[in-house]
Amino acid sequence: MYNILTLNKIAACGTDKFDKTKYACADNFENPTAIMVRSASMHEMELSPETLAIARAGAGTNNIPSDVCAEKGIVVFNTPGANANAVKELVICGLFLASRRVTAAYDWCKGLKGEGEAVGKLVEKGKSQFAGPEIMGKTLGVIGMGAIGFKVAQAAEALGMKIVGYDPFISEGVKSALSADTEIVEDINDIFQKSDYITIHVPLNDATKNTVNKDTLALCKDGVRILNFARGGLVNNDDIKAALESGKAAAYVTDFPSDDVIGVDGIIAIPHLGASTPESEDNCAMMAADELIAYIEKGEIINSVNMPRMPLDKVDGQRTCIIHKADAAEAVKSVAGDDVKQAVRGAMGYTVVDKALDADSLYAIDGVIKVRVI
Repeated sequence: MYNILTLNKIAACGTDKFDKTKYACADNFENPTAIMVRSASMHEMELSPETLAIARAGAGTNNIPSDVCAEKGIVVFNTPGANANAVKELVICGLFLASRRVTAAYDWCKGLKGEGEAVGKLVEKGKSQFAGPEIMGKTLGVIGMGAIGFKVAQAAEALGMKIVGYDPFISEGVKSALSADTEIVEDINDIFQKSDYITIHVPLNDATKNTVNKDTLALCKDGVRILNFARGGLVNNDDIKAALESGKAAAYVTDFPSDDVIGVDGIIAIPHLGASTPESEDNCAMMAADELIAYIEKGEIINSVNMPRMPLDKVDGQRTCIIHKADAAEAVKSVAGDDVKQAVRGAMGYTVVDKALDADSLYAIDGVIKVRVI
């Protein structure tokens, strides 16, 4: 029996995918075969040597120690694209909120309670302070043209915006699906210089932290509006507050509130609602379950953030799956034989051969981390 530990409430349509004759799902296993998680932090969690994989029901994996998992031979999956439509819809909402000062107007309007028949006149007198521009005809800069950024670009263009995109890793599939009117630039600074609105959709890492900062903001048009529905650390809070105060920026919409941005004039802080739709939670849960089942039962690795990609057919007989360091690939192949499937990603390698191999002979190779015979 394979035990699946759930660290958060996972949609039933996801856990129902596990064959109950082979799997058990619960929130209290001590040595699980695999783990399903949404937002729970795993950085202080002691990982069992019996754990084969972790599936994050969502795109970001900052709550999972992926590098530590790789060293232990634990495959970490995410579910890219499963919540893309939900986030896209909130980003479009953010475009309007950034423009039309709806939240400030709503708060002001609540203060008119009790004014009786005077409300109408007060509304007409006070509404001008909340005027804002239309988005039609404006330029939206999209940093990161993955599943979410691509959908945002399409939706914003349908609303009449001009799109400028930046992504050094943009796929050919996305390129071919984009409108001919979409401009893809090779220098991220072009996004800051050309855009009236900027939305950012990249993972948070050392290279992307503080992508929006005082230097990049200085390149922007006066009155630029910034949207961040990806990760909080992508925008430097001190710098965006200074830009709002000076007038360089007109609005900042973030799905990642922190104490220093809540209540700041010009900042609309939303409590991380990007993927908070029942449809998104269902999609992520089902995709995460499929990934775990495919890996446990046939060794397939799709959508891993710390291991090489390895599409595989069903097991016909026995199969040996070997997780190893990339520089051990040739040594592993010399023991496994020439008829292997092998892939390397960064420092990690993965080798699969459709026969049972002696685990001890493989573990004797320097750099072999985990051997599993299915």
